[in-house]
Parts: sequence; C-alpha cells; structure tokens
Amino acid sequence: MQDYPIALCALNLGFAPASPEAFAAHIEDKMLEAARQGARLVMFPEYAIEAALAWKPDGLPATEEMAFLAGAGAELLELLRPLPERHGISLLCGSMPVTCEDGHTNTAILLTADGREIRQDKLSLTPGEQDEESWLLTPGTTLKTFDLDGLKMAILICLDVEMPALSSLLAREKLDLLLVPSMTEKLSGYHRVFGCAKARAVELMTAVAVCGTVGAAQGTTQMLTNVSGVSLFLPCEEDLGFTGIGAQVGPTGGEAGEEPFGIVKVPVEKIRALRGGSAEVWPGSWSAEHVSIVGETG
Repeated sequence: MQDYPIALCALNLGFAPASPEAFAAHIEDKMLEAARQGARLVMFPEYAIEAALAWKPDGLPATEEMAFLAGAGAELLELLRPLPERHGISLLCGSMPVTCEDGHTNTAILLTADGREIRQDKLSLTPGEQDEESWLLTPGTTLKTFDLDGLKMAILICLDVEMPALSSLLAREKLDLLLVPSMTEKLSGYHRVFGCAKARAVELMTAVAVCGTVGAAQGTTQMLTNVSGVSLFLPCEEDLGFTGIGAQVGPTGGEAGEEPFGIVKVPVEKIRALRGGSAEVWPGSWSAEHVSIVGETG
C-alpha cells in the first residue's frame, strides 16, 4: 500500500442537532463526503458527543451530564453502527462517556467497514475529568493496538498523546498510524496536543493524525470555547518533505460555523522503509535502560 487516505473532521459543536437522528445525519454527510474523495477512514474528535447537549433536559445538573451523554451516545451508536459497512468507510466516532462499574470512561469508538467495533478508553484524565462537581470520569488501564486495512494502528485520546510514558510503551509496536481525537478549550491546549503529536511521529517513526472540536455546544456548562484544527504529522525525514507536517488545516475557534475538514494521505510504504533502516538518524525503539540520573553534590 503506497498511501492510505483518511478524512479528519474537526466537528463544530455549535451545529446543535435536535435529536440523535439529526446528529447521525450530520456524521453520515461527512462520511459520504469522505468516501467520495476516496478516504478509507473518517475520524471525529474527542467529546464529539457533547453536541447532544443541545437536546438535554432543562435544568440538568453538571454532575448528571456524563450520564446523559452516555445515554445519548448509546442512542447515536445504534444509528451509526450500520453506516461503515453501508458506505465502505470506517468511522472513528470521536469519544463519549461510556458507563462502567466505577462510573463512566471517556471512550473512543471505532466502527470498521468490515463490521468490527474497537474501543479505547482515555488513560490520563484532565483535572476537569476528575472534578466531583461536574465531569467525574474513570481512567482506562489498557492501551490497544489493532489492524485495519492492512495497517497497524492505535488511538490516544487528547491528553494521552502528551504523555511520553505512553509513547515509550508504543515504541516497540511498529505502528503505521496513531489516531488522536482531541478537545482543547484554548489555543494553548491546541498547541500542546498538536505539538506533542508531532513529537510522537518522530519518536515512533510513524504517522499521527489529529483532529479536535471547534465551536461550543448549545447547552454546554464546561467547554465555553473550543479551538482546534486537523493535522497529519510525519517523521521529519527528507523523503517525507523535511518538516514533519504531511497536511494541516490551522486552528480556529469555529465562531463563524467553520468546521475544518481534510483528506490526508498516509505514506505507509515510505514510513515502513524508514523504520526498517533508511531513516536519517532514528535509533529504533530506543530505551534509556542503561542511563542513570546522578545529582550533583557539594
């Protein structure tokens, strides 16, 4: 496989669907657009489900929003589940709260065109996701890899891609593509996530695709702004154009209703060749096991 085309959609939460059916129709429109342009996979961002707050009950306390969104997500999934096989394109639905024994996880859900359902829980939670007064969540404990269309992939949700410890765990896995759905309130958060995603592309000698939410959901109590864009990051190698940026639609707050969308092509064979020995300086899945830290004394 020379190139693997994927679509990245930075969902504008302000589109305010009136029902699960309206939400599903919006996603299906993006899937159809992506399929028309030859994409094999379309990715939506972290907490894409927050747009469902547009139909939440009046007076719903912030502490009950996770349960409401988990229910809305379950309804939405039932509507989305047949679409990948119908249209021949896999769908990463973004992430949503999912009910678990200890409350709710923040879980990315991938519905594949070959009929599978792949789930990845967020592992490293933000302070806002550990707030007993609002969005209290439970962290995941397992990082999964999976095969799709002949590529080895994994998913890291937003803050997870900022954690070098997780990158170290993935270093031996020889990924072809890392998918990063995100949600960032400010431009600073956008740069943290996207900057770290670019670093992961260098460290892992792989492609990293990122997209985030923009705009604000009608009825939101937590994320009054969202700033993001879409990017495909690559190893910084001459064969890949030097810069480490395969494609990019820059950040926006989505205030005018804009919804960054891009079809990007992952140069799979070139990356595999580089990882196999033709990279300029990449040391492979290098560890620091032989290194000790010594503090200066005196």
